[in-house]
Amino acid sequence: MVGLLRSQGRYGPEFREVLPVLAGLVLALSGAVAGVAAAYRALGIGVPLAVLALAAVAVPVLVRRHRPSVRRRLGYYTAEEIADLDVAGLALAVARMLRRDGWSVRFPAGERVRPRLQARRGDGQRLEVAFRPVAEPLPDEDPPAPPARRPGDGPPLRLIVHRGAFGPRDVRWTRADGSTRLMDGALLSRWAGGTPLHRLIDLR
Repeated sequence: MVGLLRSQGRYGPEFREVLPVLAGLVLALSGAVAGVAAAYRALGIGVPLAVLALAAVAVPVLVRRHRPSVRRRLGYYTAEEIADLDVAGLALAVARMLRRDGWSVRFPAGERVRPRLQARRGDGQRLEVAFRPVAEPLPDEDPPAPPARRPGDGPPLRLIVHRGAFGPRDVRWTRADGSTRLMDGALLSRWAGGTPLHRLIDLR
């Protein structure tokens, strides 16, 4: 069970992976407390409050950048890391990014050759993610007219993730289909870097 959860990115980092970060945080916090106390005595309450606010923003960023394995488990990837992944690794990365953005994610059984993801958001929005490893065409048939959609109503939105670029024909088909969204390499890099999915893709 632990191996399965770890392969799906749901088990979390091991203790030995986060121990150096925790030790560094303890030392940094000890020094920060001493510095805040000295600043409070010398300059008053304003400077210590400003320092604490800055630390609250800076510490998580430093932890993610300093420990790549922890950063990736939290759903943050560099463009180079995304480019080096195979399809299964890309599916795992996308699952982590979805969880980072507040989605619950599952891997449907029997999807090992061409992995897919099924995701659900707290408001009932559902998403099915497929991965396009090569420049293969989208369906040729004319899509039906898209019905009006509400979160959780009808079939889920389909998101096709591709590290390359989609052609004009793909874009035209997707616009007519109404229930499919495309994520190319440029959008994927921005998502991996921390931009929330809803700011990159129309999920309505």
